[in-house]
Amino acid sequence: MSTLNMVEWIKENKGRTYGNYINGEWVSSLEHFNVTNPANKEILGSFASSGEAEVNKAVESAHQAFPKWSAMTSPERGEILLKVANLLEENKEELAFMLSAEQGKSLEESLGEVSRSIKETRFTATETFRINGSTFPSEKDNAVSSSTRHPIGVVAAIAPWNFPLITPIRKIIPALAYGCTVVFKPASETPWVAARLMEILSEAGVINGGVNYITGKGSKVGTPLIKHKFVKGITFTGSTQVGIGVNEIASRKLAKTQLELGGKNPAIILNYHNLKFAAKEIVGAAFACSGQRCTSISRVIVLEEQKEDLLSALTNEMENIKIGPAWKEGVGMGPLTSNEQLNTTLSYIETGKQEGAELLSGGELLTEGDYADGYYITPALFSEVTEDMKIATEEIFGPVLSVISVNSKEEALRIANDVDYGLAASVFTDKLQDAYESVNKLQAGMVHVNHGTASEPHIPFGGWKDSGHGSFSIGSTNQEFFTELKVSYIKYL
Repeated sequence: MSTLNMVEWIKENKGRTYGNYINGEWVSSLEHFNVTNPANKEILGSFASSGEAEVNKAVESAHQAFPKWSAMTSPERGEILLKVANLLEENKEELAFMLSAEQGKSLEESLGEVSRSIKETRFTATETFRINGSTFPSEKDNAVSSSTRHPIGVVAAIAPWNFPLITPIRKIIPALAYGCTVVFKPASETPWVAARLMEILSEAGVINGGVNYITGKGSKVGTPLIKHKFVKGITFTGSTQVGIGVNEIASRKLAKTQLELGGKNPAIILNYHNLKFAAKEIVGAAFACSGQRCTSISRVIVLEEQKEDLLSALTNEMENIKIGPAWKEGVGMGPLTSNEQLNTTLSYIETGKQEGAELLSGGELLTEGDYADGYYITPALFSEVTEDMKIATEEIFGPVLSVISVNSKEEALRIANDVDYGLAASVFTDKLQDAYESVNKLQAGMVHVNHGTASEPHIPFGGWKDSGHGSFSIGSTNQEFFTELKVSYIKYL
């Protein structure tokens, strides 16, 4: 399909009214809210504005389905999930159209997100063959002991608006793989592609009640969902402040939590020979998804002697970013997702200037032509940033990059660690010693050497400090969250 077909497809498919998906059926609602395209404010669909009554029905549905789903063999569940991956692939362009329309990211980025969703689904489907246990020698004669893993039960999955497909996939698919059932709440800004995902899961063979979908405000849906007595685990991605609240509620009933939270991710340049390459990696990681990623690089820490050359390389690379709606050819950065996000970003840019940082380029509101009805801004680059400025310490979640110069490797590592967050970090260096030392000393869950903060679909993903809590997602570490350990002692004589 061409990008022109994206416009045509949206025109033909927008405007539907969606209910909640409970026990394998779409259930209508009396109240709805509209979801709009951040590129031009057109209404894409109306979605159920739910409350505690709908949440209770969804959780009860998942609770009733749990014995049947968990009793299936792991390979049987894996076969169903492989069918999910195949259906995602068959519907790749349609899913990307929906994703770009509701979130705003470029079509290229959305196609990449769907591809990543396919890869993670396939990997997790095969993990059903690797649910690990152990056997132990006994101190008694004629006895043996072993440990096995068992699904925890109903899982509440709560996703943010920046990755409307991959984040639900990252929560729902491993839950199903390990035998759990799910009640899923998408972000109110981006529930459209997730509704299509429910249809795909059903078509692949997930039983009625295996996955349930509830839309509405966090206070009216999210809070009663995580409080529900049948919910045994909560997997949440979002802000650190909200994540702490989720953990507080969950702890009162001893429910497990898997929290993927905020980040203030540094890129450190330690006398790296190829600044053009480093700049390309940094700009890609900083401004993908319009900077609205928890793993976005938002700080660059560079030795003073390379500062000016790096600033030049970053500026040149940023000039290549084409801004516009997803369906325009060559677009590399779309609008911000909402007016609220736009105003927050503009506020941080103004704060940076007031604090004494120098705005080298960008940070301009775009309001003419194709930009007239959307939430567009040019990516901002600050220099002369000090480590105590708000733009250097607080998560902006927008296209703002700050450059901090230092006099030594030790100072660079100290500043990199001197924030509340610890999600991801990048280090660019030609020295093996500096690479290993940085990996050792950086307080982050993921450290990337000589490339941006891109993760892979089979490797654990998570953060330290205020960036995460509980088991890392993706990969084998998911097993620690979605299952409970059981130990058996067997005497055979």
